[in-house]
Amino acid sequence: MNNANFEFREPKNEPVYSYAPGTPERKLLEAELDRQYNQVIEIPLIIGGKEVKTGDLGQVVMPTEHSHVLAKYHKVGKKEVQMAIDAAMAAKKGWEEMPWIQRASIMMKAGQLLATKYRYILNAACMLGQGKSPYQAEIDCPCEAIDFLRFNTYYASKIYKEQPISDATTLNRCEYRGMEGFVYAITPFNFTSIALNLNVAPALMGNVTIWKPSTTAILSNYYLMKLLQEAGLPDGVVNFLPGSGSVISEVAFKSPHLAGIHFTGSTATFKSFWKLIGENIDIYNTYPKIVGETGGKDFIFAHHTAPARELAVAILRGAFEYQGQKCSAASRAYVPKSLWGPTLEHIKEMMQTVKMGDVRDFSNFINAVIDEKSFDNIAGYIDRAIASPDAEIVLGGHYDKSVGYFVEPTIIVAKTTDYESIREEIFGPVITVYVYDDDKYEEMLHVCDETSPYALTGSIFAQDRYAIVLAENVLRHAAGNFYINDKPTGAVVGNQPFGGARASGTNDKAGSALNLYRWISSRAIKETYVPATEYGYPFLG
Repeated sequence: MNNANFEFREPKNEPVYSYAPGTPERKLLEAELDRQYNQVIEIPLIIGGKEVKTGDLGQVVMPTEHSHVLAKYHKVGKKEVQMAIDAAMAAKKGWEEMPWIQRASIMMKAGQLLATKYRYILNAACMLGQGKSPYQAEIDCPCEAIDFLRFNTYYASKIYKEQPISDATTLNRCEYRGMEGFVYAITPFNFTSIALNLNVAPALMGNVTIWKPSTTAILSNYYLMKLLQEAGLPDGVVNFLPGSGSVISEVAFKSPHLAGIHFTGSTATFKSFWKLIGENIDIYNTYPKIVGETGGKDFIFAHHTAPARELAVAILRGAFEYQGQKCSAASRAYVPKSLWGPTLEHIKEMMQTVKMGDVRDFSNFINAVIDEKSFDNIAGYIDRAIASPDAEIVLGGHYDKSVGYFVEPTIIVAKTTDYESIREEIFGPVITVYVYDDDKYEEMLHVCDETSPYALTGSIFAQDRYAIVLAENVLRHAAGNFYINDKPTGAVVGNQPFGGARASGTNDKAGSALNLYRWISSRAIKETYVPATEYGYPFLG
């Protein structure tokens, strides 16, 4: 019997490949892009480890070339949802009882497969299917996905090592169980690494999942599912269900076995889940745990001592990388009058060299937004800003969906602090700037705190340390991830645990032990060596 008490050492973050001209990784990625571009694959459901084909087909297309089909996928029906729940529950006992080091070994193997055999497959799928540049795909999946797999095992080893105090009369120990039921994982289009983590974080701790992937990320998510199978994940532990979220939810939320929700997506959808759980609370075998990361209206706040060039780079990268389609993307900025002129000049100068186009052209910094619905929503904000007396577009403002869903990086200057684009989440390459009087710094910090219902990310730019301290204090609850002299994007697993509160979610910090704690149900066990033989206590004498 193996009685080793194994603890993983703290891992290193996966190195990010540059894909610079002449590098071997660039050549390999270009070849994989050509291969995937020139094929159309069929994507089934995967339930209990078996491929299921419903015959109700949808298409995966390229955001940068929406007439080009990459894959056809089978859509789940209610019958298949119940099949997935049954498969998950059948797999649960064996998976939960498997020694945790065996579960961890599967995750570590998956990480190594992703770092090697699957690296370019996932990178190319993220580029073609989700409109990512080589760098944006690289930092997402493979790199962040690998980090989740490796760091989760490290944090799990620390959790399992935590035990209560014992003395000479008793042995006290804590058992970290999975939950009684399945976890419903609803994953987003914008980060394939998040899609992976929403499944493997609960699974590592002994849980089973049914997985609803985003319909605009099915290609990369399917390859992740195949990777997990190759890594040795037992059948039924994760069940892959592409298709309509409403179809899956109608069955999942009425199942007595629902034990948890792991979600990244819109605030409105997450709120609806809370209501559904409340309506059905009497049917569940246990109180479902609800973990979610939702919207954001992330800010950059500048003090007059901030260097204009550094601020300009943060705005350009923070707002426009991956077309602003990050939960953490800079979507509003507060800049003092003395600083705005030179900052805008720096941005305009840099934007002259910024290219927009197909992901296969590595010279393009900007690609397309994810789909027509998103495109139309962003275009609506731009059109209303053009027509509004309370706003002025000072950069960009054009869009075109004839070939792909292309929206120019756009800067709106708002003339009021409550203009719609400075309050509402847009999820596109649009940032709204409010220019304030230099002497109203503290007043505007409070405005920033109170303008938006969200509290995901934000940053402060200043050289004055007192100004930084003041911003940290006033904006204490305005962002779950707060950056000093940096853009509000780019959280790294193990470095900046990610998540926000208010309307941005439950702040359970993916990329840390805090998230894993949510997926365990502990049992405290006390063993008394010599039990009492009399009932009385000394006070009775």
